[in-house]
Amino acid sequence: MASATQTHTTERAQEDFAALLDETLGRDTGFDGSVVTGRVVRLTDEFAIVDVGLKSEGRVSLKEFGPTGVAPDVKPGDVVELYVERYEDRDGSIVLSREKARREEAWTALERAFGNNQRVNGTIYGRVKGGFTVDLGGAMAFLPGSQVDIRPVRDVGPLMGQPQPFQILKMDRARGNIVVSRRAVLEETRAEQRSELIQGLKEGMILDGVVKNITDYGAFVDLGGVDGLLHVTDIAWKRINHPSEALQIGQPVRVQVIRFNSDTQRISLGMKQLEADPWENVAIKYPAGARFTGRVTNITDYGAFVELEPGVEGLVHVSEMSWTKKNVHPGKIVATSQEVDVMVLDVDSSKRRISLGLKQVQRNPWEQFEEEHKVGSIIEGEIRNITEFGLFVGLSADIDGMVHMSDLSWDEAGEAAMAHYEKGQIVKAKVLDVDPEKERISLGIKQLQEDPAADTLSRVQKGAVVTCVVTAVQSNGIEVKVDDVLQGFIRRAELARDKAEQRPERFAVGEKVDAKVVSVDRASRKLALTIRGREVEEDKAAINEYGSSDSGASLGDILGAAIRRRNTDA
Repeated sequence: MASATQTHTTERAQEDFAALLDETLGRDTGFDGSVVTGRVVRLTDEFAIVDVGLKSEGRVSLKEFGPTGVAPDVKPGDVVELYVERYEDRDGSIVLSREKARREEAWTALERAFGNNQRVNGTIYGRVKGGFTVDLGGAMAFLPGSQVDIRPVRDVGPLMGQPQPFQILKMDRARGNIVVSRRAVLEETRAEQRSELIQGLKEGMILDGVVKNITDYGAFVDLGGVDGLLHVTDIAWKRINHPSEALQIGQPVRVQVIRFNSDTQRISLGMKQLEADPWENVAIKYPAGARFTGRVTNITDYGAFVELEPGVEGLVHVSEMSWTKKNVHPGKIVATSQEVDVMVLDVDSSKRRISLGLKQVQRNPWEQFEEEHKVGSIIEGEIRNITEFGLFVGLSADIDGMVHMSDLSWDEAGEAAMAHYEKGQIVKAKVLDVDPEKERISLGIKQLQEDPAADTLSRVQKGAVVTCVVTAVQSNGIEVKVDDVLQGFIRRAELARDKAEQRPERFAVGEKVDAKVVSVDRASRKLALTIRGREVEEDKAAINEYGSSDSGASLGDILGAAIRRRNTDA
């Protein structure tokens, strides 16, 4: 019993001692964590001594009045708000914090703004994982990367350290978390600007904007709350293959409203419309037949586009690119950005089309050949190709002449004569004809020699009787030669007057026969002959000379007399 009484007495004494100690030291936990106003009394090397109206003076680290290396922004007599971290420390001084006081004050103001859905001002001052840190007047907030701007920002350098408005998305004072958005402020401002811009928008207006996005077909320009499409064909008068050749994201541009649909709110913009149209008076500047130097800007399967001046292009069709290269892609004749000389062929100002010629600034090789090689002159060249109808002989690097199979030999047939030639062989030939319009040059090899049948052809006329030598016997007739140089043929029906004698087999190779010339083909040097016609003609002549059947003489008597007369003459 006595022991319990002693224990209770000891605990009571300890409590009294603690109370007495608190009273002696003046420790009143009611001040801890509160914000008080004080006046700066003096400055030491590390602290500012502040009178906050309590029994003891407080101290604040000078570091809280300015960054390191910079003189603190405080002097004796200044009145400041401070946060009581500890009422008295072991030295009996009150530990104060100016930074925490600012933070507490800021949190109170931020909670009020958050409750009223108001914007707050802050400064982006640091980068952290996933976003940035923002100083909201003493309270630190987190700005996610997705909330910095309406569109992705590649460089946030210009935004750092700049006071600007933010919208508080979420805040938790117990955890000290604040999440803010700059994008929400921009979207709200953008919506207001968009409404104002749409109401006053008209076609023909000139506006300033910023390139927001670039696609293959154009660029989207931010006009300040509303976007417009700047098509690639409306960026400049000159040809632009891709918008990135003339624009880049973030670039300020001045544009004109070309079309505006108030229902769909689609805006079409143009930049070239703010410049003079280079196609004005283009027909005067580029008359047909004139020569100019231009730059190849684009190559297609059907030709090449040549820029005569910025904004003015003409087309060199593939057919007007070369005199000799007919089935070659334009890319093998010219290259992009190459400087070329061209001739204006036609101008259509209404359709903004200029037809140009590349080959016209060079000499026509066929006309040049005609000037340098008259008909009848002799040339020498390499056989470049052999076809079923003749030989192609190279006359220069670009043009060929053709020797038809019929112009290879006087004696041999075309196919037999072609067997004597091969590709790559050097031959001589005579120029027979030059046609620059059809781009043809006709050559002849056999014409290098005199025609052995020329004399015979000059003597052989239609209706004349000639002596032939049988060279071949066929089922439909016989082949013969006249003077051993002219080919002839006598059809089966023309072998005799009597049908019984119209048998080719009764003739032998080497046998001589007389026949009448039916026709002469001087080009092919061939004769059509008839024995039957000769016999009929001789019969008529005999009748006329020795009488007629009406006089009482028989046909046999008449022909017999004619035969005897002929034998006597012979």
